[in-house]
Amino acid sequence: MKRNLIIAIDGPSGAGKSTLGRMLARALNLLYIDTGSMYRAVALAVLESSISAGDDIAVGSLAGRIDIDLAGDPDSLRVTLDGRDVTDQIRSEEVTDLSSIISTIPAVRRAMVARQREMGKRGAVLNGRDIGTVVFPDADVKFFLTALPQARAERRFNEDRAQDPEASFEETFAEMTERDTRDSTRADSPLKIADDAIVVDSTGLSIDEVFRQMIAAIQDKSGLTNKMKNEKDEK
Repeated sequence: MKRNLIIAIDGPSGAGKSTLGRMLARALNLLYIDTGSMYRAVALAVLESSISAGDDIAVGSLAGRIDIDLAGDPDSLRVTLDGRDVTDQIRSEEVTDLSSIISTIPAVRRAMVARQREMGKRGAVLNGRDIGTVVFPDADVKFFLTALPQARAERRFNEDRAQDPEASFEETFAEMTERDTRDSTRADSPLKIADDAIVVDSTGLSIDEVFRQMIAAIQDKSGLTNKMKNEKDEK
């Protein structure tokens, strides 16, 4: 089996990247790297510091100094910031809002890209917004996962409502639309479809249906699942 297989999953908010990334990493026995969690960790570090979130130079410098790591299996991924487990803390609304803003800072992106490339050397499934275009432009298989805005907003709303019963769909939709615009128009590493990416529209499909499409595509491009089946049959 090719040990350094890189699977890149890009796409807008609410497209199902995290769920499907975890499923693929588990099925292929690869490291799962949720790049969004890394930007959230930077945002938390900014909030805990005396640095102004509007000071791009200071925020970029901080991103280059802090130590962020991901560990554990795909379904129980733990995020550490300077050795401290911050998995739960980075899911707050304040961190979420700030992470989208600081992720547009070129110095922050450069620092995170360097870490992601280092972590991915062992082989990994990575999801984000610039994995196939910037982080790993030579990834073995690239996906661009998308869905209609209404469908993506409904998924995100269900997640928000699980944490906040008073969450409103209208607010979730507005926030998602704002983030889509920010991600696709930023000057540094904007969200876009890589030329050789496989576009998967998950509108109206179950997670399992999308997963089967992605596994089939990986098989077509790398033959990895056939190798996995042969290895399993030999045991």
